This record gives sequence, C-alpha cells and structure tokens, in this order.
Amino acid sequence: MVKTLPKTDVVIVGVGWAGGIIASELTKQGLNVVGLEKGRERETEDYYMVHDELRYALRYELMQDLSKDTLTFRGNEKIRALPMRQYGSFLLGDGLGGAGVHWNGQTFRFLPYDFEIRSKTIERYGKNKIPADMTLQDWGITYDELEPYYDKFEKMAGISGEENPLGGKRSDKYPTPPMKHSPQMRMFKKATEKLKYHPYTVPSANLSEAYENPDGISRAACQYCAFCERFGCEYGAKADPVVTVIPVAKQTGKFDLRTHSWVRRILHKDGKATGVRYTDVTTGEEIEQPADTVVVTSYVFNNVKLLLNSKIGKPYDPSTGKGVVGKNYAYQVVKGSAVGYFEDEKFNNFAGAGALGMVIDDFNGDNFDHSDLDFLHGGYLALTQTGQRPIQNNPIPKESATWGKEFKQNSLKYINKTLSVSAMGASLPFKQHYLDLDPVYKDTFGDPVIRMTYDFKDQDRHLAQFTAKKAEGILKEMGADKIDTMKELGPYNITTYQSTHNTGGVIMGDDPSTSAVNNYSQMWDMDNLFVVGASSFPHNSGYNPTDTVGALAYRAAEGVIKYQKSGGILA
Repeated sequence: MVKTLPKTDVVIVGVGWAGGIIASELTKQGLNVVGLEKGRERETEDYYMVHDELRYALRYELMQDLSKDTLTFRGNEKIRALPMRQYGSFLLGDGLGGAGVHWNGQTFRFLPYDFEIRSKTIERYGKNKIPADMTLQDWGITYDELEPYYDKFEKMAGISGEENPLGGKRSDKYPTPPMKHSPQMRMFKKATEKLKYHPYTVPSANLSEAYENPDGISRAACQYCAFCERFGCEYGAKADPVVTVIPVAKQTGKFDLRTHSWVRRILHKDGKATGVRYTDVTTGEEIEQPADTVVVTSYVFNNVKLLLNSKIGKPYDPSTGKGVVGKNYAYQVVKGSAVGYFEDEKFNNFAGAGALGMVIDDFNGDNFDHSDLDFLHGGYLALTQTGQRPIQNNPIPKESATWGKEFKQNSLKYINKTLSVSAMGASLPFKQHYLDLDPVYKDTFGDPVIRMTYDFKDQDRHLAQFTAKKAEGILKEMGADKIDTMKELGPYNITTYQSTHNTGGVIMGDDPSTSAVNNYSQMWDMDNLFVVGASSFPHNSGYNPTDTVGALAYRAAEGVIKYQKSGGILA
C-alpha cells in the first residue's frame, strides 16, 4: 500500500551541495520545500575528536554502502560489466551533505574556454583538431553569464584565495585571504616563477580566517589538521552543506528534511512531473510525495539512474549517437604527475589541509598553443599539502624494494623528504563513454543499477604524458635529487583511487537533440523537472568540479523561482 502525502511546492532529491543550495534559496523566497535524502542526518558533533584514518579513510564510514547500491563497470561494450564491490577509483558520499562533507575543499572556477570549448577550438585550430569520435560541445552558457553565480557560491562558502592570473575575469575578490604558505609551497612558487609560469594559491573552502557569510552563518578558521578528504570537519572550517546552506533552509520553517528516504521514481503524467515515490528505508514503507516542481540533486550516477528508471528523456545510444540521457560521461586524468625525493631536506608533510597548495594554469584549457600537440585542453599542475596520514602514505622511490629491511629503511627515510607535483587533467567526452542501466545487476530494492562504460583514450594518454613531463621540470627546478615521473598511462583502473570527479550523463546545452537540460538545469522534455549537479557537465575541465556545481545550483534555484511564477521553458 503506497501512502500519498499532501502536495508541496518543490521536492528535492538528494540534499548535498546542489540540494542544500536550492533548498536555501527557495525557502528564503517563501516556497515550501521537501528534501529527501536516502542517508542519515549529519552534524559537526559527529566528528569531534575523531581523526581516525582507519575508520573514515580506509573503512569509508561516510560513503555509500556498496552492498545496497553500486554501479557496474566495463572498459568497452565487448566486455561484461561487473559490479564495483569495494571502493577504489572514486568515493560515493552518503548521508546529509553527500560528497560535500568528505571533499578536500579545492574550489576552482572553470575557464571561459570550457563553456565554449567546441566553438573556441574550431575558431583557433579548425574542425579537424577534434577527433571524429569526440562528442565535444558548448555548454549553452558562457563564463561571463555564470560568473555572478560563482561569486555567490564563493561568498556563501567563504572561499579563501587570490586571483588566478590566467583565469576568467572576476566581479569581486575572494571573501577571505589565501591560506598560509608552507615552505614547500614557497619552493614551488619560486621554482615556477623562475620557469616563467604564473603560480597562485589554491582557492580553498578551508577558511583562512573566521568568517560570517551573507546569510549570517559564522564559521571558524582552519586548524591545518590534515583530516579533510574522506572526513567531516568538526570545526566547521571546511565549507560543507551541513554548516552553510542547510541550516539557512531549516531556519525558514519552510524546509521539511526527510532522511532515510530512498527515491526510486520520478512520477509523471502528460509530459509533467507530478512528484516522486520513495521508500522509507527504516520501515520499508512506500511513499508518494506530490509536488509542483521536482528537482533532482543527487550524485551523477543516481541522477542518471533515476531518470532512466523513471523513463524520462531519451536514453543515449552509442551506435547511432542519438539520445541524451547517459551521454558524455567523463572523469578526470590525474596520473600525469611526478614525485620528487630530497636527500637534504625535511618537510612537515603530516600537517596540511584539503585545499592547501600552490598551482599553475599555464598548461590548462587553451592557455597554451595546441597546434603541434596531439591532445586538446590540459590541466592544472599543483603542489598540494593535504597532510600525509600514516596508513595511506608510504612514499619510496620506484626502484626500492617493496618489502624487507630496505623497504623499512626507505619508508622511514623518505616520509618527510618527498614532494609531489600533481596534475588535474581534463576529461573530454567520447562517443564510446556513457552511462546506461545494467541489464543484470540490481540494487537492494530490485531496481537496475547504472552501468559505466569508460576507458582512457589516446587523448588522455598524451595529455598525461605532457603534464607529467612539466611536473618533472618543476621538481627539477625545486632541487629534487631523484624524480619518479609517470611514463605511460595504462587502461583505466576502477580499483585504485584517482578522484571522485565523475561528470556527465544529463548534459547541458542549447539544443534538445544533443543535451538533456538547458542552462537553468531544466529538462527539455519536462519543464517542471530540474536536474542539477556535475551530471550536467558536457565535459570535465582540468579542475575540481565543486565550484561549478555550486554556481549551476544557484542558477538553477533562480530558474525554479522563475518557473514557479511563469512556467514554461526558461532558456
């Protein structure tokens, strides 16, 4: 027996960064909002004095239970897809705040080039520069149009930073100053300046000083404890939805937050969404929540899964290139890096913060000439000091023994004598990379899980080799005595951690035949349904995606408010 509840103005599926922002903005405008989150409630008190690497970093306490819901993976269509049964390449957040609780806090804006990537590439290099099977497309929005929403997200979150000398124009400075510069960061800055590059401090959601945001939310400064990624912040110094936007929504009295609510279908009739059906995971009760507007704000894979299981939008077909839901899955190319070993230096590598570091963008986007290169785009190169916790970090040179006396000696010797220059390479879309429903495997409620078809291409291999060589050059300039540089990017491996930067599947654009949503994240096929998050990225840039997710969420919130007043397609 399905229980039907009274209708609300808006129902939100997933209460992380996107859901929290939209709940905050809509309730401030007087709309009644129901927020459905399949995990449990979270608060900063959960993390008091719990710097437990084993519990959070290795046993994944903040992550989704893969025995209840997972995805399947294959490198290409000729291979049978198998389930991801333990965490490796990426980590799926669970509970209130989602992945916004366990992120590092690196908060980069995408480059103006990213939003008009196809047009700008053709304009500079001609059509033949784009591989025939690369499904590159413009976003249907420009950097200048999105810039005010970037600014709004950064002021809400209190981002600490300084202007990127090679980035898009800013309407205002960051709300808080850059984080402190460690000796390692100063070495990187000096070396890259000598190489005629343009270093700047990584923009950080780990506050450099105490801050009160425009909504009146006050937070303390970062303690540089090094427990950011995979951990919640007990100080509230790291911006996350639980300490920023969700409290604002709650204070309005217009936000009905329901945790342990697993949304399984978007309900629709005659081309309109009518609400959602979810299961209360504590009781097993089936519940329908009618709404005037439905906003899907869960993680990339679940956004696609929910649309496909609800039979909304045309599924992408790689054999014809037709369809839009599941199209342009993209990831991140982070292997093009190098590690330097310093015989006569000693660094405090145990200290740090998730977004403490220095970075250059000289080889990101189209900031350099690609005429004679066999890849497009690029990535940032950074020295980040996130804190080397003892279980997960054991840097030793490649030629070292991996067990026995020599292994132990090198482990002790190099733990504070090692620095990495890492790349965050862009991931561009290809016809063969997509998401669909697995025909065999199902979640705990019997619904098909998402199947991911993806592998590295020559584009990724050449980009990684290029950035690795540049990283090696920086470490040489920094004075490293020994350098291990990535030589070759092998096949994509889902078993080893790389990043949680999954994108695409419900992509944005200005043409309904090649995109699923418009630039307000409104579905072309169903005007009272909005799908918000990194799922709307037509490709992934050479940066972490969160700042762009936040900016698009603020724009989507504006779109929902407009839709509530006038209806219709907004863009």
